[in-house]
Amino acid sequence: MTTTGSQESKSASELIDGRIKELGDWRGEMLGRLRALIRQTDPDVVETWKWRGVPVWEHDGMICTGETYKSVVKLTFAKGAALPDPSRLFNSSLEGNTRRAIDFQQGEEINEDALKALVRAAVALNKSKARK
Repeated sequence: MTTTGSQESKSASELIDGRIKELGDWRGEMLGRLRALIRQTDPDVVETWKWRGVPVWEHDGMICTGETYKSVVKLTFAKGAALPDPSRLFNSSLEGNTRRAIDFQQGEEINEDALKALVRAAVALNKSKARK
């Protein structure tokens, strides 16, 4: 694929690479680490770029989005309310019936095993819905 610099000509993965680089601080590093864990957990994950600049990871449906704000990097799981969360990673968007999110702050450690379990559970839920 040829890239000319415009967003339309770049793949979603290239746009996510660009977002990580343009942040240039702890948020870019955190988003990059979260992305790597998602991709490691599900090698078949598809990266997309939606809503004018939000990285999205999908497999038979949306798994989660990766949003960056001044003080947090937020992973929002599209069907988070339906996922088991024994490690209690979800700490944001808890009031809704569908989504759940994890806000990561500067210097915060990632519970990699628990995050991978959430990603696997989200993929399994998407696959079960896709078969119907």
